[in-house]
Amino acid sequence: MDSARVLVSGASGLIGQAVVSVLRAEGYKISRLTRSSQVQAGDVQWDPSQPLSAGLVSGFDAVVHLAGESIVGRWTESKKRRIRESRVLGTRNLAEALAKASPRPSVLVCASAVGYYGSRGDELLREESACGHDFLSEVCREWEAAAKPATDAGIRTLHTRFGLVLSRKGGALQKMLLPFRLGVGGRVGSGTQWWSWVDLQDVTGAMLHALKSNLQGPVNFVAPNPVTNLEFTHVLGSVLARPTIFPVPAFAARLAFGQMADELLLASQRVEPVKLRESGYQFKFLDLRSALEAILKH
Repeated sequence: MDSARVLVSGASGLIGQAVVSVLRAEGYKISRLTRSSQVQAGDVQWDPSQPLSAGLVSGFDAVVHLAGESIVGRWTESKKRRIRESRVLGTRNLAEALAKASPRPSVLVCASAVGYYGSRGDELLREESACGHDFLSEVCREWEAAAKPATDAGIRTLHTRFGLVLSRKGGALQKMLLPFRLGVGGRVGSGTQWWSWVDLQDVTGAMLHALKSNLQGPVNFVAPNPVTNLEFTHVLGSVLARPTIFPVPAFAARLAFGQMADELLLASQRVEPVKLRESGYQFKFLDLRSALEAILKH
């Protein structure tokens, strides 16, 4: 698929920027599906809440759909509505347009998250594991279901269930670095909750692999070795050579972040990347320490 035309939504986000950079380096021709009025040559402007003309998305070989309202912040009712609608409506409108496109793309890679599974304690979670029952689980289930028009039209469709994406350029790790460097980092809650993480380099590597492979359906984008929050805390402190003796009690996390604390910081998701490994993807970072050392070595 080298030199193929790829349409990317959410191209300005942490994952989107990295994916665009890697695909361009591989020779792919990238167009952005963007809400911005500042469009570049080849880009497609859209409003995710409105139907999209099939003509605007015709002629692409692949589509990578990453757009969605940030889940960071206090989840007011209006914030939750934006989180849900930006994913579900946006995906449905895009999928319906792709189904009518001529020619249609051969593959649609659509973002999702391990939040699909809900908080499951020590249970080992694979792609076929059941959906959870909290807000994020419902959003992920509806988000994935919204791509059905593309699947029904014969487009190979993947749902990339992202874990905690590690990068110094953004995301959760960037927000953790300041308190940890100041020596006031620590576990969140009991620390026994599982955090399924993945290095940003493996996100882009697995994305490239997904475009070239025959993968379809849900695919867990996580490293093979999840860790507990306590282990994550200790490893990060060790790599930074800082103590990690200031825990954040669960009640304090809830006071600060409300529902987001329960479903993101305190939730336990021990996820395995079964499909990626079985399809032959070779992870660059198998363990947390090597990933954090590579990210923070500068």
